[in-house]
Amino acid sequence: MPLNPIDPSILPAQFSTLHDLFLHYVIAERRLAENTVQAYSADIQSFLLFLHARVQTDLNGIDRETVHAFLEQARKRHISHRSNARRISALKTFFAFLATGGHVTRNPFSGIDLPRSGHTLPKALTVDEVTLLLTPPAVSSPLILRNFAMLCLLYSTGLRVSELVGLPIAACNLTSCFVRVIGKGDKERLVPFGVRAKEDLETYLKKSRAHILKGKRSNAMFVTSRGKAMTRLRFWQILGDMAVAAGIQKKISPHMLRHSFATHLLVHGADLRSVQMMLGHSDIATTQIYTQIDQDRLKGIHKKFHPRG
Repeated sequence: MPLNPIDPSILPAQFSTLHDLFLHYVIAERRLAENTVQAYSADIQSFLLFLHARVQTDLNGIDRETVHAFLEQARKRHISHRSNARRISALKTFFAFLATGGHVTRNPFSGIDLPRSGHTLPKALTVDEVTLLLTPPAVSSPLILRNFAMLCLLYSTGLRVSELVGLPIAACNLTSCFVRVIGKGDKERLVPFGVRAKEDLETYLKKSRAHILKGKRSNAMFVTSRGKAMTRLRFWQILGDMAVAAGIQKKISPHMLRHSFATHLLVHGADLRSVQMMLGHSDIATTQIYTQIDQDRLKGIHKKFHPRG
């Protein structure tokens, strides 16, 4: 994985070295996912650039005033509470690593509380909107069949978009209707998919995939004409185009389909533990946020129809 190291012409060599040491640690020992590593790198670089602008090269000289000045700068730049919370978490981990290795004497972020922003409920599509989105297109082509198969599998499994576009063809069992997914932290899980998704995948594999590859070979399930796996950005664009074609007015994202998968399962009676396993959440508290959506739906029904609502 490319580490996107700090440019040594911009920052002191000490900063660049420690940044790279930490990334090697989270990749080799903690085995974090690529997206998480990139987020850590960006958050740490933002703080190191802040220190460099203040001409502060002694990491042991970082005090609460320095940290609060960094957070105040973020506030003035309208960086969200959630992003700041992620930055603080990343920097706590970074300086804990440095302290363990003897590079610093203490962790200046250990006593910094995460910004409180409350729980932002995931945005999900309605069942009617999903029905519109999953209605087969009138005109077919190899690319349309691929895009539709991706969309149906995404809603049927709740995969992360990175898991969807990176899915190897060998990881999809069309006989048992399971996909084998390597998620965050290299954790493996098996996720079932429905008969409709199976049919769309079979159609794509029989009528489309070879036409797209044009003789090229690829281990990826969903391929491009270059013989490569599709990128997250490209699928995001495709999904937006499909939503517009389906007459859906709101802006949607691949993650919204993941939220819809979880929300609709819970609304129709699925238990929280099963949904947690399918989503690949390490902490069930992450999954519990979806129960709030159903609670709000029930409150709305009660208010609308109860005679003393």
